[in-house]
Amino acid sequence: MLNIKKIRSEFPTLNQMVNDSPLVYFDNGATTQKPDVVIERVQQYYENENSNVHRGVHYLSQEATSRHEEARETVQNFINAASSKEIIFTKGTTESINLVASGFTKKFLNEGDEIIVTEMEHHANIVPWQMACEEKGAHLKVVPVFEDGSLDMEAYENLLSDKTKMVALAHISNVMGIINPIEKIIELAHQKNIPVLIDGAQGVSHTKVDVQALDCDFYVFSGHKLFAPMGIGILYGKEEWLEKLPPYQTGGEMIKNVSFERTTFNELPFKFEAGTPNVAGALGLAAAIDYISNLGLDEIEAHEKELLDYGTQELSKIENLRIIGTNENKASVISFIFEDIHHYDAGTILDQLGIAVRTGNHCAQPLMKRYGISGTIRAAFAFYNTKEEIDKLIVSINRLRKMFT
Repeated sequence: MLNIKKIRSEFPTLNQMVNDSPLVYFDNGATTQKPDVVIERVQQYYENENSNVHRGVHYLSQEATSRHEEARETVQNFINAASSKEIIFTKGTTESINLVASGFTKKFLNEGDEIIVTEMEHHANIVPWQMACEEKGAHLKVVPVFEDGSLDMEAYENLLSDKTKMVALAHISNVMGIINPIEKIIELAHQKNIPVLIDGAQGVSHTKVDVQALDCDFYVFSGHKLFAPMGIGILYGKEEWLEKLPPYQTGGEMIKNVSFERTTFNELPFKFEAGTPNVAGALGLAAAIDYISNLGLDEIEAHEKELLDYGTQELSKIENLRIIGTNENKASVISFIFEDIHHYDAGTILDQLGIAVRTGNHCAQPLMKRYGISGTIRAAFAFYNTKEEIDKLIVSINRLRKMFT
């Protein structure tokens, strides 16, 4: 069992007052808070190890390079990639998806081809593919979502064809917390030799990820949603695919030889890491991975499941409240709306009571349109949250409702 009291003491942001109330932080879907060990690791780098990596012969550069590449290996082991060459450091999920989409557009996408996404995607996994299709005269196909938030798998199977060049979808919906059946989705795509990209921005913080077991071709995520610093992310790609894709950005580090006549590119993973990397971010990400690994991902998942079940049970008792995404296969995210109170008004008042939730369309406007709503209130729980905090949310909602009656 997790020692939640001890864990909460290790996250300084959680231990403060907001509007004269103890902070209840339920905005983990947007970003997670950072434990002391992550903050201290970043500080340690800038105080004692600060140097550019890979090209220096002096002590600090060699130390920074060693720690940076060890961080890459930490990520490799965390998601069970076959090689550290398959781990590309990026700014985050958005850049990782854009990197793959850009390479596919240049190398593999032609007029009349098709790319499949789902109705629940974050804009970051819609717009890059949409632009790719517009550039090459290809077509974006969309897998619909049932009322309970689950994917229409029959429709997905029917969309797969010889014209499909990529399937790109979320592991876990950032709006609803629905866990997609990515194993089956990947299996069906691979039967037609179609590569699959999984947007794991919400996935890695809630469940174990084994990219070899999944057999996905690409898996992407952001550090800041995994208790790590902002500005660091990961693109995992099978080595065979990364070798085929052209560089995304050009400049220093990603080159092997440069002349005015011709340039050759560096080997993996450096081929996709132009310029000075976010070394502190990479070290912070490794520290965050070590931290949650020591807590135990099974224990984290079990605790968050308790929070999800309890929160769903208590919110379901409230009159005129509707939960969006009711399928039972969920991570610890609950999106809800009031029939008679705008989500922005509700979020503003909850903030005045010390409760941080996310309101709006959550960068998923097509999903909002599917449900005929403009936005939701989203409570996303992490392992440092408690049932007592959910109780405070319920009390605050009841106070909120009285203000509108």
